[in-house]
Amino acid sequence: MQYTAKELEERAVLDAAARMCTAARTAPKTKGEDQLETCVLTGAEKDRLAAHMRELAEKLDYAFFTRDADNLDVSDCVVLLGVRERRRGLGEGCGYCHFAGCADCTEHGGLCAFDAIDIGIAAGSAAAAAADARVDSRVMFSVGRTAQDMGLLPEATLVLGIPVSIRGKSPFFDRKPKK
Repeated sequence: MQYTAKELEERAVLDAAARMCTAARTAPKTKGEDQLETCVLTGAEKDRLAAHMRELAEKLDYAFFTRDADNLDVSDCVVLLGVRERRRGLGEGCGYCHFAGCADCTEHGGLCAFDAIDIGIAAGSAAAAAADARVDSRVMFSVGRTAQDMGLLPEATLVLGIPVSIRGKSPFFDRKPKK
């Protein structure tokens, strides 16, 4: 049987995305509590995300969302990572959220700092898995913010996106700022 490069690359990019989700899942979590959500978008779902990024770019006056949507257009898939909000119950002794304690953080609509720590560690692990698979990727706030706006990970309060690409040259390198 003969396989084309395109067929093998399509298989490889989804395998890499699966490994990225696995790496994120098994990444260390604060207090050992797993609040992570993941998913992978391809095809029309990925294209809808890119289109909505362009809408948000205009609405929020964030030109970099358009640049990042261009990157998403030429990516083979996108991995979404999100964390469900959960206070860790450390109370006044913590203070990482800059509130008096968990109750104060909740009352003022704050975010538990451990959620941000957990998604950062998960994103780093996922990016490392992408590198190990020799696929190009880039962690993007813009993709996550748009996915959150679209309700793609409805339980998650923090979302990051990682487009994944197999090309002769990384689309995430030499990116020009949009004006």
